[in-house]
Amino acid sequence: MAASAPKSLSPEQEQELDEVFARAQAALAIIETYDQARVDRLIRAVAWAVANRSAFHRLVGMGIDESGLGDFDSRMNKRMKIRGVLRDALRSPSVGIIEEDVEKGLVKYGKPVGVIGCVVPTTNPDLTPAGNAIYAIKARDVVVFSPHPRSKDTTLETVRLMREALEAEGAPADILQCITLPSLAASQEIMRRADLVIATGGQGLVRAAYSSGTPAYGVGAGNATEFVDETADLAETARNCMLSKTSDFGSGCSADGNVLVPATRYRDMLDALQAEGGYLATAEERAALQGVMWDDEGHRLPDTVAVSPQVLAAAAGFDIPADSRFIVVEGDGIDEDRQFCKEKLTTLMAVHAYEGGFEDGVELAKRLYDIGGKGHSCGIASTDDAHIDYFARHMPVSRIMVRQPNSKANAGSFTNGMPMTSSMGCGTWGGNITSENVSLRHYLNTTWVARTIAEDRPSDEDLFGDFYDAELETSVMPPVAAR
Repeated sequence: MAASAPKSLSPEQEQELDEVFARAQAALAIIETYDQARVDRLIRAVAWAVANRSAFHRLVGMGIDESGLGDFDSRMNKRMKIRGVLRDALRSPSVGIIEEDVEKGLVKYGKPVGVIGCVVPTTNPDLTPAGNAIYAIKARDVVVFSPHPRSKDTTLETVRLMREALEAEGAPADILQCITLPSLAASQEIMRRADLVIATGGQGLVRAAYSSGTPAYGVGAGNATEFVDETADLAETARNCMLSKTSDFGSGCSADGNVLVPATRYRDMLDALQAEGGYLATAEERAALQGVMWDDEGHRLPDTVAVSPQVLAAAAGFDIPADSRFIVVEGDGIDEDRQFCKEKLTTLMAVHAYEGGFEDGVELAKRLYDIGGKGHSCGIASTDDAHIDYFARHMPVSRIMVRQPNSKANAGSFTNGMPMTSSMGCGTWGGNITSENVSLRHYLNTTWVARTIAEDRPSDEDLFGDFYDAELETSVMPPVAAR
């Protein structure tokens, strides 16, 4: 293995990877023998090790101190997501028979995929490893984590706590491992050596995962947008937008970046957002914000990612009240050269008015997603079921939340049925292999066993309908003469 490793790997990194993967294979040989009760007990143990308030409080503090990103209070709430992942995992079988369809004579058996390489984002150095570990252990896989260099100590500590929990249960700690010398080259080599890659992070990382030669689940770019129609409760909608935008200082790809609202309700929507703590920037302040959020070529600048609105405003050269929770800018158009219709990843959202009727607004929303975030997610604030149906039929996204805070709902919540996850596929729209929330079934191989059933062969009349012509089944057409 080491001989073909990327040239930019140091000898120490090559040695670490050789040792890590050797231990991973040894641990895999053991966990593959575990029954359902054993893995269910183990996932409870590792989940509690990091999701108890004391441990997660410490991990969140470490992660923010180490990376300089995020909001302590809202990040603390993410430990509820670990509970949600555990809930979903416990409710699904993963060992032996996992599904049976008597009518079709089919029985499905769950099998491990093997060694999973998980690349951890700097914005979730604790939550992502915990969620990956629960699903992987449930599927009887082993995991090699590649932490982000900017938050590696937090990820290492998260994995250490889970390893201790495994050991306390008499299971190999090496079911979960984390490299200590992370780099882009090390992540690429983990991807190459693993049996499956789960990549949560930026588009460069996801492209690297898909080009690694290993089966991979990745995520597309986000640009979550809340679409408002004439039936929406604006106060409720503004609160949902605030909750979505302010969660962990807008670091997630599901945090609302845009609000599309009928022109007739535009000013009322701005008022409602301000009532929820939004600071409405002037045109001059908007121009200053653009200068500190994007460079001249439209690349997102890292220093203003996932910062408080006060820090963001100060970077742009102005002050906002201490009780402001996020910044609102008025949209200046939806086009490739208009930065404020793109992904923000911070405590700022843009509000755009649409002229005409509901269908005209949907066309504008589709144009926005052509510019950025296609395939990821959006929300709709509507009480009109026909509007919701129309929106779902036309929007090129993998998930739509109805009257919910996007960043708190689309990766699963206790008040909707979405699978709990920290990795969301965006389908072919976003360059991904799946449009689903990456959850337990994506960590499993499945063996299908088929028994014979009564013949299930419809007649040609039923199959072909109006196109069936019995005469063509009984007569033979002469061959076409060669030209």
